[in-house]
Amino acid sequence: MAAWALLLGCAGKRAAPAEANGTAASAATDDRGEARRTMVTEQIEARGVSDPRVLEAMRKVPRHEFVPREQRPYAYADHPLPIGHDQTISQPYIVAAMTELAQVGPGMRVLEVGTGSGYQAAVLAALGAEVYSVEIVEPLAVSAAATLQRLGYPVTVRAGDGYQGWPEHAPFDAIIVTAAPPRIPAPLEQQLKPGGRLVIPVGDWYQELVVLTKRGDGLERRSIFPVRFVPMTGEAQKEK
Repeated sequence: MAAWALLLGCAGKRAAPAEANGTAASAATDDRGEARRTMVTEQIEARGVSDPRVLEAMRKVPRHEFVPREQRPYAYADHPLPIGHDQTISQPYIVAAMTELAQVGPGMRVLEVGTGSGYQAAVLAALGAEVYSVEIVEPLAVSAAATLQRLGYPVTVRAGDGYQGWPEHAPFDAIIVTAAPPRIPAPLEQQLKPGGRLVIPVGDWYQELVVLTKRGDGLERRSIFPVRFVPMTGEAQKEK
């Protein structure tokens, strides 16, 4: 697949933050609200995520809409789930923790590398961010774009290798990567705004979640905790 294979489009006008009434997140009516509230209380708040905007977005975005039908009974369980093509949707806590670490706010321009099911992108959109998302597995990119559009989340999705980021829309206030490269891709570092944050799992057999913050004199690196993500494929594998 070429580096930029297919632009799948944007679902429309940027969403208001999750706490506002009438957002895309709250518009998706379903009977799983109690399951989401329990998920947030027992899996996310209990582990220390405290940003009220992130917690509200996690309560509202319908996670079960982003998993295959046979996995929907387990959508709010405390573990990742398969979504096909050897990929997974991350554990709810990991999605919330990465979102909080990125410090995403309304109107911020955010890049996601690894669209997967589209769930992380929906959470970012529910926070009012302008979201661009790249997915190397084209069928997943097509499926995620359709789900996001159906649910009203205004995310621009592109099928291609996210190692190079998305220079046409850089710089970004935040970049979230949902697959682990052996080393942090230099193009992603370069596409951060001053003060911007890159949240990324790094490593091969041993992986850790890392936050890079762009400062005037370089990049500040902070290790968060050990993680286990699917490996970043494509150009990232040339660095092994």
